[in-house]
Amino acid sequence: MTGSDPRTAPSAAPLTGSAAPCWVTLMTRDLRAAQRFYGGVLGWSFRPGKAGAEFSVARRGDIPVAGIFAVSTAYQVAVAWTPYFAVADADVAAARVRERSGTVAVGPLTLGKGRGVLAADRDGAAFGLWERTEPATSPPAPDGHAHAWLRLRTRDAFDAAIFYGEVLDWASGRPGCCDVAYEGEEVIVRCEGRPLARISSGAVEAAVDPLVRPHWQVQFPVEDLPVTVAEAVREGGTLVEERAVLDGREATLRDPDGALFTVTDVRGPGGPAS
Repeated sequence: MTGSDPRTAPSAAPLTGSAAPCWVTLMTRDLRAAQRFYGGVLGWSFRPGKAGAEFSVARRGDIPVAGIFAVSTAYQVAVAWTPYFAVADADVAAARVRERSGTVAVGPLTLGKGRGVLAADRDGAAFGLWERTEPATSPPAPDGHAHAWLRLRTRDAFDAAIFYGEVLDWASGRPGCCDVAYEGEEVIVRCEGRPLARISSGAVEAAVDPLVRPHWQVQFPVEDLPVTVAEAVREGGTLVEERAVLDGREATLRDPDGALFTVTDVRGPGGPAS
């Protein structure tokens, strides 16, 4: 993992609040089972969401952390964690995805306080778009704390940065847009100077292993990695991979329904301050 000393690195971009660049959502088959698992492993509490009985918002204290949405087994939707990127106009952004050889699977659909789209980039990594249509009512994450950050493992980081930059207006010079920096062999995405995501090359689209195929990896920071991994296993999850990274360690886990996620004791997604 690239990055400077975590004691001096800028805090990660917030995922809540009216100006948040992103949000993360879990698609699962059993809402109650997912709440038990993530409540036990990550200490979250849950409140009903605005998108129906099968949607809830995970919280750490009073701060929203993630959305959990139960989908019927009749729908061909993968059980997975997915990032949703904020856009000004969901229709325009969805059209940009299609124009650049990406795929729009669902939407735009009205959901709660906004409109959502489920899409995939041209290498097959799934992501979402979110247009907020009502003001945010939840408090943003406090400075110096982030609930999650992102990593895109893709075929070619440079090509992926161009795709997402054109779809999401990254590095466009517009007020509030995220910046993109090429550092070493990775791309670092920063929003208002705070790191949001890393993009790295080397994924193989036809790979059997889901960790090798192009995908967005959602990473949750934890205080004690071994304790968190042990709790996940006790709650019915599976340890898929654990490895050392710069400034700490990270572990990829599979929840009881099959969704992959990563926990890490590293403070943020990395990259020296620009």
